[in-house]
Amino acid sequence: MPAFNANPLQFVKEVTAELKKVTWPTKAEAVKLTGMVLIISLAVALFIGGLDAGLLQITSMLYKR
Repeated sequence: MPAFNANPLQFVKEVTAELKKVTWPTKAEAVKLTGMVLIISLAVALFIGGLDAGLLQITSMLYKR
């Protein structure tokens, strides 16, 4: 754990060194993974929206009595 009185320039150098060690995805991988995230997000949104609409119908029928 670095000390709070550490040199900010040293911190930036260490961060830069660590970022150089990262294995970054290729453009094709990034596009593929972004597409997967969008599709899964859409599927979850549709599921939750359908669940909400269904529960709204059920509660509407219950309270009309």
